[in-house]
Amino acid sequence: MSRVVILGGGESGTGAAVLAAVKGHDTFLSDINTLKDDAKALLEKYSVQYEEGKHTKELILNADLVIKSPGIPDNIPIVEEICERGIPVISEIEFAGRYDTSRKICITGSNGKTTTTSIIYFLMKNAGLNVGLAGNIGQSYAYQVATENYDYYVLELSSFQLDGMYEFKADVAVLLNITPDHLDRYNHELDKYVKAKFRITQNMSNEDCFIFCADDEITIQNLDKIVSHARHLPFSQNHKVEEGAYTEDDKMHVIYNDSSYQMFLKELSLQGKHNVYNSMAAAITGKVLNIKNDVLRESLMSFKGVEHRLEKVLKVKNVLYINDSKATNVNSSWYALESMNTPVIWIAGGKDKGNDYEPLYDLVKEKVRAIICLGVDNTKLHKNFEDKVEAMYDVLSAEEAVRRAYEIALPGETVLLSPACASFDLFTNYEERGRLFKEAVKKL
Repeated sequence: MSRVVILGGGESGTGAAVLAAVKGHDTFLSDINTLKDDAKALLEKYSVQYEEGKHTKELILNADLVIKSPGIPDNIPIVEEICERGIPVISEIEFAGRYDTSRKICITGSNGKTTTTSIIYFLMKNAGLNVGLAGNIGQSYAYQVATENYDYYVLELSSFQLDGMYEFKADVAVLLNITPDHLDRYNHELDKYVKAKFRITQNMSNEDCFIFCADDEITIQNLDKIVSHARHLPFSQNHKVEEGAYTEDDKMHVIYNDSSYQMFLKELSLQGKHNVYNSMAAAITGKVLNIKNDVLRESLMSFKGVEHRLEKVLKVKNVLYINDSKATNVNSSWYALESMNTPVIWIAGGKDKGNDYEPLYDLVKEKVRAIICLGVDNTKLHKNFEDKVEAMYDVLSAEEAVRRAYEIALPGETVLLSPACASFDLFTNYEERGRLFKEAVKKL
C-alpha cells in the first residue's frame, strides 16, 4: 500500500482522493483554502483523511505519489519541496487513466474545447454508446473511474492537466487550435504552452487517430517537432484534405477509410466559422468510432450549445444580452466579436493572463460602441481601447455591469459579456461570472 497525497480539494482533487481510497492507498488530501461542505462529506464517506487552510509538511512530504490539482502552479513552495524530494507529481487524469481500460477520446485547444467535447459526447450518447464525460468538464474523471463502468470516455483536457500526464494515452486525440493563453503559467513563453498542448499525442500508436486543424498556423508549424505514430486526420476550411474533413460549396465533407459524410453548413445547429471547425472535429471523431451518418446528421443539427458560450440570455427593450463568460482569452473574444452583426456594448476584463489585445483592435473599432470593464484592475483595457470606442466604464460586479449596460445600450444593439480574461479577481470561476450576469439580466 503506497501513500498518495492529493493537493487541492476541488472537483478534481476529491475525485482523485476517492479513487485512491477505493484502490486501497493510504490517502491524504491537503487544501490551503477552506473545503466546501460537499467535498468534506465525500471525503468522509470514503474515510479519506484531510486538512484545510494549511499544508502540513510532515503529512505531505512522506508521500510516495502526489496528485496536484490543475489550478495549483508548479512554483509554490510546497510543490517545489515535493519535487526536490524526488516525489512524483501527476495530474488526476494521469492517475485515473492508470485504472481505466475504456477507450478515450481526448480534446484540447485554446478555444472550442468544451463545445467540441460536448458535441462528441452528445453524438456518442445518441449512437447508444456507454460513454462518460469528464476532464475539464462535468464530474471528476477519477471519481467516475472509481464509481462507474464506461466503455468510452470523452475528456476535455487543459494544458495544466496535460502538464501532469506521462503514461496516459488517448485513443483519439483532438487538437483544435493553439493561440497564446495562460502564458503567465508558462513563464510567458509560447513554446512551453505549445509543448503542453502537444502532450495530448504522447504514447499514441499507429492504431490511434490524431485529429487537428490544418488551418491553425501554430499547430502546423509544430507538427513536425512531435514524435507521433498516430494516423493524422486534418480538418480545414481553406483547402481539401484526402482524409479528415474540409468545406467546399457550402458543405462539410468528412472522409475516413472508405466512408464519407456530407452536410450543408447551414444545417449545423451551431453557426459561425469557429463552430464549423468544432463540428468538423466532432464529425471526424464520429466516423472514426463508426457512428452512422444519420446519427451524425441528427446530432449536428440538434445540438443545443454550451452554457456560458455565446449563450443568448434575453432581449430587453430590443437589446440582446449574450453570455460568453467562457471566453477567458483574447482569441475566444475575437470569435465572439467577429460573429456580432449589430453594434456592441462589450463587457470585458478580469484577471489578465498576459494578454495581447492587438488582434481585437480592428473588430473593436468596427463593432464596439462602448466597453464596460468588469475587473479589479482595468488599466490594460483602458490603455488598449480608450481611443477606439466612444466610452469606457469601470464596474466591480456582474449586477453593476448589467445595470450600466442597460443605461447606455440603444435599441438594436447587443450587450456581450465576453471577458477575454480569467474570472478569479472577482468570481470563483467563469461559471459563477456567467450565472450572476444572467441573473442580473433577468432582473431588468
